[in-house]
Amino acid sequence: QVRLVESGGGLVQAGGSLRVSCEVSGRTFSSYAMGWFRRAPGKEREFVAAISWPSGRTNYGDSVKGRFTISRDNAKNTVYLQMNTLKPEDTAVYSCAAKPLGTASAIRPYEYNYWGPGTQVTVSS
Repeated sequence: QVRLVESGGGLVQAGGSLRVSCEVSGRTFSSYAMGWFRRAPGKEREFVAAISWPSGRTNYGDSVKGRFTISRDNAKNTVYLQMNTLKPEDTAVYSCAAKPLGTASAIRPYEYNYWGPGTQVTVSS
């Protein structure tokens, strides 16, 4: 009943910027959280950012604070992740997730109920 589809990934040089999107369909809950996670080869899935409805509060992982910004467009049912000053270590598959009745304080993957397939972000040196 909930479908998430990421887009916007690609190849970018170190120091550059990229924006990935997560389009949500079939959403029926009035209170929920949307999160961005990433996973790189040989590493565990890492929390990146989260935003909550209806408050709009946000939360960020330590490794991306000051560089990444999560935002939402209610009319388009879309969540964005603006990534600036990208580093090679940001290379990963970026996935969005949804948690009904959740808040932006949810930072563990197991707290989320629905997931998109992910989009690849590669940062070259």
